[in-house]
Amino acid sequence: MNAMIYCRVSTEKSSQESSLARQEEELLKLADKLNFEVCATIKEQASGYELNRDGIFEILDLIKDKKANALLIQDETRLGRGNAKIALFHVLIKEGITIYTLSHEGEIELSDSDAMVIEIVGIVEEYQRKLHNLKIKRGMLRAVEQGFRPEKNLKNHGNPSGREKKEVPVEEIVRLRVNGLTFEEISATLRGFGYKVSKATVHRRYLEHQKGMENQS
Repeated sequence: MNAMIYCRVSTEKSSQESSLARQEEELLKLADKLNFEVCATIKEQASGYELNRDGIFEILDLIKDKKANALLIQDETRLGRGNAKIALFHVLIKEGITIYTLSHEGEIELSDSDAMVIEIVGIVEEYQRKLHNLKIKRGMLRAVEQGFRPEKNLKNHGNPSGREKKEVPVEEIVRLRVNGLTFEEISATLRGFGYKVSKATVHRRYLEHQKGMENQS
């Protein structure tokens, strides 16, 4: 198992540097005891209540690149405090990262209150996903009712300069906009029909179309 080591102190006093060194030394011993391969050691001086930490983003990058599947910390407060701690626990658990601490001499054991909050966050997140999917389905039905015909598969084929534009049914964007849909609703609807477009792309293509119409007039 590949593991990240994370060490943190909350102040910038030089006296705290020894604490960082001690955390690192003890966590390296824990990694050796657990037969883990240490892929990165991250040390920083920052408040545990703060999410905007260089070390945290380094951890997230390692997770994204699939370079680690475990995190070693001195205790849960080193990862964070308050809401920041809960948020980080949620992200790590969701990404399949196992957390080990010196205080537990192995895998972390969350308190009942922390475990309950994380479970609630997970449930809320799942219902947000369901609501988002329902919104897309409703947008698709509304678009079809107002004349959108996905079987026509209207596309923009780019421009002669060589750089291909993202395939977007501009005529349908204009039609849906005229029928009162917001750019967010239009982009969600098009994604439901298989077009990989963002709200920004839909907005930009609509403005390009309007500008072209103005130039023609």
